[in-house]
Amino acid sequence: MLTKRIIPCLDIKDGRTVKGVNFVHLRDAGDPVELAQRYASEGADELVFLDISATEQKRKTLAALVYRVAEKLNIPFTVGGGISSVADVDILLKNGADKVSVNSSAVKRPALINELVAKFGSQCIVVAIDAKEIEGEWMVHLVGGKVPTKIKLFDWAKEVASRGAGEILFTSMDHDGTKEGFANDTLARLCSLVNIPIIASGGAGSMTHFEEAFSLGKADASLAASVFHFKEIEIVELKQRLKDQGIPVRL
Repeated sequence: MLTKRIIPCLDIKDGRTVKGVNFVHLRDAGDPVELAQRYASEGADELVFLDISATEQKRKTLAALVYRVAEKLNIPFTVGGGISSVADVDILLKNGADKVSVNSSAVKRPALINELVAKFGSQCIVVAIDAKEIEGEWMVHLVGGKVPTKIKLFDWAKEVASRGAGEILFTSMDHDGTKEGFANDTLARLCSLVNIPIIASGGAGSMTHFEEAFSLGKADASLAASVFHFKEIEIVELKQRLKDQGIPVRL
């Protein structure tokens, strides 16, 4: 059985790590380079770096900062934000990223997924999906959750998988920053619909929430930010708890 992954996330704005609730009310969470180094030493399985304002500001991801973070890591490193071309990905990989995450640009031009997979391989391409439940339907949102679409989450997830993406990073906007648990029913449905790994994001507040994301949500990995940034949960303790509950993790 594949081990379940614990992934801290660095949401980057103006060169600093930030964290909000439901994608708004951002507060400073520290220096991304220092946090990256800490997570690498504390047993994180991977690290995700999302330049959350790149698309809104119509600029590229901060390659120099990506390089500085990558220098401190010995674990897989995924970078996203403002990526819209093969050239963008090439720059990030050359600056230390192992994988890239695309979101808004892939929704606007789905063929981008095929192009990136053809050039770099499925294992390198993560598609992030931010979605919110509206009148009983999970709908995809773009530009850091600011722009709603008429695209349904499950339809888009199936298309993403069919185009060759290696993983889906699903964030429930309704759960983001609430610390009330992941969207486990939705996660479980996603996992049953596609045959690629699903990373759960949005809602982690306790160790039990991680257990539930794996047992109820069937997620392959769980991503969180504030509970790790502010040391509310220690990764090594979380992994030991998961192992004790019979959930396979890398210690």
